[in-house]
Amino acid sequence: MRVTRLVLLARHGHHAEVGHILSGRSAISLDAQGRDEAAALARRLSAQPPTRIWSSPRPRTRETAAVVAAAHGLAVETSAALDEVDFGGFTGRSFAALEEDADWRHWNAARGEARCPGGETMAEAVARAVGIVAALPAGVTLCVSHCDVIRGVVAHYLGLPLDRIFSLGCDPASVTTLALEGDGARLVTLNERVAIAR
Repeated sequence: MRVTRLVLLARHGHHAEVGHILSGRSAISLDAQGRDEAAALARRLSAQPPTRIWSSPRPRTRETAAVVAAAHGLAVETSAALDEVDFGGFTGRSFAALEEDADWRHWNAARGEARCPGGETMAEAVARAVGIVAALPAGVTLCVSHCDVIRGVVAHYLGLPLDRIFSLGCDPASVTTLALEGDGARLVTLNERVAIAR
């Protein structure tokens, strides 16, 4: 009987810069909405509790992971492999300003080959994240990471070119589930959003 390896790829919860600023590897934390989303994520995972939790080293991912970990009596391990894309010179700029930047437009049109100025390529970011995902043992592992990293991992396993990652949704505190099978994976859910308790 084949041992099941499930990976739950969760994006961190909301923060004040979502949709406005390219936060990148900044130290921004969750806002009140993000903390509520993390709590909702913990409740959602009660139906499929993780056996281990990994997180990117960014505060917003560690805070999200910590809420889930506390609800399930688990510790959080951090890994640089799950870190945000190193956006280099793009980091900290508003999306409105970036839209006027030819390098930014090229990066988004050619994610399969372009490099962020002073940063990394999408392929480099995906390779490090896939490395940790592919090595996960049996059980249910929650990996709390970032939008582009999660979309890149999914694209890798679906055989999609990185230029197509924008066709994959990844909202704050959403969960995308992969069933790892040998060297490949089957997509179980994509961008499953959690409802915040009112």
